[in-house]
Amino acid sequence: MRTKKILYIDLDNTLVDFATGIAAISDDLRLEYSGHLDDVPGIFALMDPMPGALDAYAQLAEAYDTYILSTAPWDNPSAWQHKVEWVHEHLGTVAGTPAYKRLILSHHKNLNRGDYLIDDRPNNGASKFEGEWVKFGADDYPNWPAVTAYLLPDGRAIEPESSATAERR
Repeated sequence: MRTKKILYIDLDNTLVDFATGIAAISDDLRLEYSGHLDDVPGIFALMDPMPGALDAYAQLAEAYDTYILSTAPWDNPSAWQHKVEWVHEHLGTVAGTPAYKRLILSHHKNLNRGDYLIDDRPNNGASKFEGEWVKFGADDYPNWPAVTAYLLPDGRAIEPESSATAERR
């Protein structure tokens, strides 16, 4: 019998600030890959966490059976590797850390069974997810404090920019 509800969290523009990766590439690369910036080799290695994301993940992982559910661009093999490396760097690499062996890369998020999916876009099956889709960045859930206030017991929310998050940067 399962004791915790299952929660999936997307990476891009949810845990990871995609705009910081774009800001870190050259103007020439921005022009060359205009319209498909996620195909820039190495771009995922350049991204910072969204404000409050790391603290939110840690708190949600205590309350839920939590997994990262993301899609990597099919035509950018480095993205697959860099997404794993990003999780290692920001969420831990050893057994017992909240994200250890909890990364799922799929182009069909709707095939995963669970209670909640936090994702910023309806793509790759997110809008067809069997549980509740918590649309990150929408009016109801514009940031991590709003998401944690909704999902954590007693409505406790993380601070918008806690000191633990600032120390990791």
